[in-house]
Amino acid sequence: MSLVINHNMMAMTATQNLDSAYKSLANATNQLSSGLRINQASDDAAGLAVRELMRANISTLNQGVRNANDAISLLQTADGALGVTDEKLIRMQELAEQAATGTYTSTQRLIIDSEYQAMASEITRIANATDFNGIYLLNGNLSSSTCNDKGIAPTGKLKVHFGPTNFSAADYYYIQIGCCTASALGVGLGAKVGDAGRSISTQSQAQAALAQIQNAIVSKDKIRAALGALENRLANTVTNLQVQSQNLQSAESQISDVDVATEMTEFVRDQILTQSAVAMLSQANNLPKMALQLLSS
Repeated sequence: MSLVINHNMMAMTATQNLDSAYKSLANATNQLSSGLRINQASDDAAGLAVRELMRANISTLNQGVRNANDAISLLQTADGALGVTDEKLIRMQELAEQAATGTYTSTQRLIIDSEYQAMASEITRIANATDFNGIYLLNGNLSSSTCNDKGIAPTGKLKVHFGPTNFSAADYYYIQIGCCTASALGVGLGAKVGDAGRSISTQSQAQAALAQIQNAIVSKDKIRAALGALENRLANTVTNLQVQSQNLQSAESQISDVDVATEMTEFVRDQILTQSAVAMLSQANNLPKMALQLLSS
């Protein structure tokens, strides 16, 4: 190679190598500092697209877990209220049994009936007062066959959405709870005229009320059983969603996260190459001075 002044090809070559090594070093530094293999689309365009879709699904699944847990809390609220209703119905049956015997006078039965009606009123109060986040659960608002889209004033079954799409077989359940007021159960003065459980103020009414109260207890137990079954389904759904989310996070990590050991090896290599290129560039820049020595001799 000729000794020239205008074009220092050795310096240009060293500069080119330095630029390449420095870019690689900068990329390794970016990946190691962020912990991500893909920081921008140019790193891996296809991988970036897959990763972002996975991140969206993971976020949606995690919100689905929260939705399902909220629904479980709603069901537990309804079941707890029905547990209190159960106590009232048992007490009403006890009072009806007491009034059905002939050892009490009519006046005493009226006194017994007053407590009986108080229990019925309390059942209705519980049904009208039990709510979850402003959604009333036991007053019949969730008992119709129409879908609910009306926020805190539902007029039909309540959709609990937990899946990433909107397929009925996989992404949501409906919560439907029958009306649990005293009149709906057929007990107390709110019941229809002629219903056996309307009053226990006479011996014959008390005797007839026993069967009606038993039916009311069975009706209430069917509602609680349905709530318990749905609560178990939702609990299993939560577990399944968490497993899906965990597996997606693992897959997303394989695509997106940097292998620190491998990248650190590349970082050290690029660091050495950068330092070597800088040293060689310094030496190459000194070569034209040799021409000055020839000129001055």
